[in-house]
Amino acid sequence: MVRLVKYFRSTMPSWVIFNIDIIISVFSLILAYLLRFNFSIPADYPINYPLVLIVTVSVRCLTFYVGKTSSMIIRHSSIRDIFKLLVVLFIGTILNFVINIIYRFFYAKSIIPLSVILIDFFIVAYLLTTMRLIIKVIFSEFRGNYKNKENVLIIGSNELAVATKRALDLDVETKYKVIAFLDDKRKNQKKNIEGIEIYPINCFEKFINENDINILIFAKDYVNSIRKNEIITTCLNHKIKVLTSPKINKWSNNELSPKQLKQINIEDLLERDPIKLDFTNIKKQIYDKTILVTGAAGSIGSEIVRQICKYNPKKIILLDQAETPLFNLELELIEKINYTRYDIEIADITNVNRLNYIFSKYIIDIVYHAAAYKHVPMMENSPLEAINNNVIGTKNLADLSVKFGVKKFVMISTDKAVNPTNIMGASKRIAEMYIQSLTKSNTSFITTRFGNVLGSNGSAIPLFKKQIEDGGPITITHPEITRYFMTIPEACQLVLEASAMGKGGEIFIFDMGKSIKILDIVKNMIRLSGLEIDKDIKIKYVGLRPGEKLFEELLCDKENTLPTHNPKIMIAKVATTDFLEISEHIIHFENLIFSNNILEIVKLMKLIIPEYKSQNSIYEVLDKSKINKLNQNISIN
Repeated sequence: MVRLVKYFRSTMPSWVIFNIDIIISVFSLILAYLLRFNFSIPADYPINYPLVLIVTVSVRCLTFYVGKTSSMIIRHSSIRDIFKLLVVLFIGTILNFVINIIYRFFYAKSIIPLSVILIDFFIVAYLLTTMRLIIKVIFSEFRGNYKNKENVLIIGSNELAVATKRALDLDVETKYKVIAFLDDKRKNQKKNIEGIEIYPINCFEKFINENDINILIFAKDYVNSIRKNEIITTCLNHKIKVLTSPKINKWSNNELSPKQLKQINIEDLLERDPIKLDFTNIKKQIYDKTILVTGAAGSIGSEIVRQICKYNPKKIILLDQAETPLFNLELELIEKINYTRYDIEIADITNVNRLNYIFSKYIIDIVYHAAAYKHVPMMENSPLEAINNNVIGTKNLADLSVKFGVKKFVMISTDKAVNPTNIMGASKRIAEMYIQSLTKSNTSFITTRFGNVLGSNGSAIPLFKKQIEDGGPITITHPEITRYFMTIPEACQLVLEASAMGKGGEIFIFDMGKSIKILDIVKNMIRLSGLEIDKDIKIKYVGLRPGEKLFEELLCDKENTLPTHNPKIMIAKVATTDFLEISEHIIHFENLIFSNNILEIVKLMKLIIPEYKSQNSIYEVLDKSKINKLNQNISIN
């Protein structure tokens, strides 16, 4: 029987459906006559049977053909298809009425009684609709009786959840059986959707333990992040595949396909509750303004560009020295975002003459400075470039912003600037100090600090993904190493929020949430890929890299911060730096760069930032020599 169903499913032509519909229409007409006369048509009642059949069959054939009702795939019939069928039947009934009236005008009698035409409409509508639903159920039942079904739980009970269930029902390539819907809305509980009951979301573990669940699908716009993480972690422990349905506005051709269901990734597992932003204040800052974004092709810079586009600026200037990534960003702006008010400027921020030309070319209102070298081990080996790009490049942009009357300058910094242990963090701290010293200008200088960003260039997450794709091993520096993480969109949203509230001179730091063990992230990534730890993918410890900390410092220390109206954004209490003093240091840096004197550059960095203590670095010797010198002075005195 299953083979028979499969055969008709793949080969039944539309003309067969067409003829079945006509046969049902004829039967409906006969039944309408019988009901009209209580199943006893008077022998003397004049009925021209040939004419009645010719008119009825002709009208139904015409409307079915024009309406293409037979071209619908019955096993996939939807509410829209049923509505279309009813419209076609109603039009046919109206035509029967019109033909009847015209015939009566010429021959003073009707072909079909009006009451019969009306009864026929309701009968044929019921029969054709029921026939389609029965066939759909039969196919669904036979398909549901296949062996090796995959049991599915769906989180949600809204339109997205229903569409997900229907997409699974109609998928001919795989075999799914939806066991239940889970939702936290009490009004939906103890109800059902297409025969599938809705249970409270806290019944999740009960279903896991009592049923052989293969797949869990998030088909809900919002699930509490803590609860979501608990569910995903439980699924991973039970080797249950976790998928998510795309939002309705991302469906292909306004329809959901099982192929669009995406596997949960590590970013979803680490996400937090949505950030509440002051959209009015952000829009007021950005609307109809000319905005320069440095490092626009990078992960942070490009996301800032995407988010700025929503607030309708006059123009965005995309500045970066990376040609291909800029080209890719341009394609995205045109094809996906449909944004065209931008200019591309390929430039190096250390080239002050090139920057001077760009600032003179445009009347810039706001600068978002995201261009920076941020790879800790690489900068530990290249102090000259770290200072040249992160410090002098920032100085060039800041000075030109003052010169050309930029209203606001927003620098993207890092948590590694706090008590730095590496060249990169120290260079960013020096850049912060210069930015803070520019208090007497008309430009408002604002600094934003945050930690590791998931998926950004330089983040460990893309490296781990690549290592998993290559079959491992995954390399971790230390089994106890922890980090604070934030998604790229979340970080950039906070940058826009902080820059909108900033008046000038502030260093805004972001609440990064809880510190997360890198080892736990790696284990979850392996399990999310459907692989087993040590069996499919091995984990290898390679030791801390030069300049790397085992534990990042918590930025949200209430003793060192001031609150803002947004609980995720605080203002760091940091001593300001004298402009002349920091300027002299930077001039000294420029001379040392010219002479390639690396050791003296690092010494100067430690002089400017007394709290800078190198870790796992060749420059630790400079810290030790300071201590020895201090001990000698004490002994002499």
